[in-house]
Amino acid sequence: MLERRVRFFQGRVVKICNAESFEGPTRGKERQAPVGIQLTTIRRRYAASIVMGCFCGFVVLLSGCGGSINIGASANVTTESTLEVSPGAVAFGDVNVGQVASANISLVNSGSAAIQISQLTMSGQYFSVTGQTNLPMTIAAGGNYSFAVQFNPSAAGGVTGKLTISSNSSNSPTVIDLSGTGVAGGSTLSGLTCAQGSMMGAGSDACTVTLTAAAGAGGMTVSLSSNNAAVTLPASVTVPEGSTSASFAATVTAVSSAETATLTANAGGVSEAYALTLDAATAGLTLSAASLAFGDVVVNTPATQSVTLTSSGTASVTVSAATITGTGFSMSGVSFPLTLNPGQTAALSVQFDPTAAGAATGTITLTSNAASGSTSTIALSGTGEAAAGVVNGLTCANGSMTGAGSDACTVTLTAAAGAGGLAVSLASNNAAVTVPASVTVPAGSTSAGFTATVTAVSSAATATLTASAGGTTKTFALQLNAAVPTLSLSSSSLAFGDVVVNTPATQSVTLTSSGTASVTVSAATITGTGFSMSGVSFPLSLSPNQTVTLEIEFDPTTTGAATGQLTIVSNSLTNPTAVISLSGTGEAASYEVQLTWNAPTNSSDPVAGYDVYRSTNGSSSYQLLNPTVDTSTTYTDSTVESGASYTYYVESVDSSGNASAPSNTYTVSIP
Repeated sequence: MLERRVRFFQGRVVKICNAESFEGPTRGKERQAPVGIQLTTIRRRYAASIVMGCFCGFVVLLSGCGGSINIGASANVTTESTLEVSPGAVAFGDVNVGQVASANISLVNSGSAAIQISQLTMSGQYFSVTGQTNLPMTIAAGGNYSFAVQFNPSAAGGVTGKLTISSNSSNSPTVIDLSGTGVAGGSTLSGLTCAQGSMMGAGSDACTVTLTAAAGAGGMTVSLSSNNAAVTLPASVTVPEGSTSASFAATVTAVSSAETATLTANAGGVSEAYALTLDAATAGLTLSAASLAFGDVVVNTPATQSVTLTSSGTASVTVSAATITGTGFSMSGVSFPLTLNPGQTAALSVQFDPTAAGAATGTITLTSNAASGSTSTIALSGTGEAAAGVVNGLTCANGSMTGAGSDACTVTLTAAAGAGGLAVSLASNNAAVTVPASVTVPAGSTSAGFTATVTAVSSAATATLTASAGGTTKTFALQLNAAVPTLSLSSSSLAFGDVVVNTPATQSVTLTSSGTASVTVSAATITGTGFSMSGVSFPLSLSPNQTVTLEIEFDPTTTGAATGQLTIVSNSLTNPTAVISLSGTGEAASYEVQLTWNAPTNSSDPVAGYDVYRSTNGSSSYQLLNPTVDTSTTYTDSTVESGASYTYYVESVDSSGNASAPSNTYTVSIP
């Protein structure tokens, strides 16, 4: 009984099942026909493949547009499998007592059927297995599996053992011989070190004892001691079995003067020592300046400087009080008493605000617990000045401007303006830049700001701004640049090449505003059969350096070459009507059929090859496809045409040219 169900792709499936096998009459000799002819692939060239399994030993492979799926199973075949073990024996040699030696064991399934490992049995003292999964476990045909065997002697002397592997392989059980010799370790104390060679004040230091080799069974106990009561240690520390070191903490209390503590470790008659330096913690105060000179300061115009206080000792310093003397001097920013930890700082702000002309002096006195002295002084000086400042500068934030906008400008004086302030006249020699008629520097200030308003220019120009007061004039040159809208395209043509009919292909074009002013794209049109665009709505405005991507699609409905063009209209000063040429070729889909079959299993006459026959559109007339005998069990028919159906069968041929009976037939329709 022959059952067929066929569905096609792209992404579609063909599934053929045939429960019959064929053994036809031979011609002159007894010969079995090929079994289970099956469709391997109907494939669109250059596309991906979908593999479908089928019952009765058939495999169907259909070429489609994506992915692959395996379904069904081929005919069962009974095959004997052998378990190969490497190495066949492990000699660990000499291993120190308490240490571990390891060797890898590799299992390889060299047959075509899975092997199940049911049990691992170990004999012999000090041997063990690590790294294996739970049993039973399966090794697939051609697969491998590995685990480790360890030797961990706890006493001296030679030992032997065996590892027995039980499985369903043809050579089960498999035995691996094991041997090794435990050797007495002889570990001794070899060192005592600490993380810090010196300690300031109280704290703890991380220390370590080390051995010449790994400690034996039960570990090794090391006695500890210190010759200085400021450093306390544990009575002992134990190096664990199999380890070469152990750590402990040395606890340090603060000392009033520099000292040295000797730490000692003892084990098995061997001693190791470590010298730890103990430093006393002292308070220190450092000032960033021993004097502050304010120079000339306009009367009633405060000037400020600062002094940084730093805790420069190894202990916290406390500044209990600070006093200031001198007319016009004051301090702020710090409240007293003040405690600073080592390395910590504080900023003391000192102000000189003279109320009358003339020289002035003063002193700041700081009282602290610094070891260098209980008091520190800062000398202060300054001179009150009654003269008002005059213009000495005119600057703007931007030295050049593109298009319209505004620029922040400032006039400065040699000194603070006097009572009533100072009026400064302003002017521009270019009508594109306007400034206020004047700006006033307030009393006691040395500067004032104003805004220069810029209008767009059609070509580059320079504007000179002028500030004048009391017979003094300062100027500033402002460069004016024209704003130019410009549109740039990432490509002047798009070539899609060959595209399968009704299979859209997409490319993109990037539009960039590459000028100094915004560019407006008013419209975009596309011509040419099969071409279309998306991704952007028009009209569209792009600021300088802004970009947008336009997607162009070619989706041919017929075969043959196609051309078109994309026209983009904008206010760009260069190329306001930009044209991108489009081209592509519609290409019809092509197919091929791939066949595979099973060789006769019990033929008394050896098979030299196969002949493949085909009929078209249900015809009973079959034609031989291969001009010479096909020695493989596969064949690719590349001459099929879309819309037709084909029926195939195969005959085996011996070396004399005698053919067997036909195999089963297989029919396929091409999309």
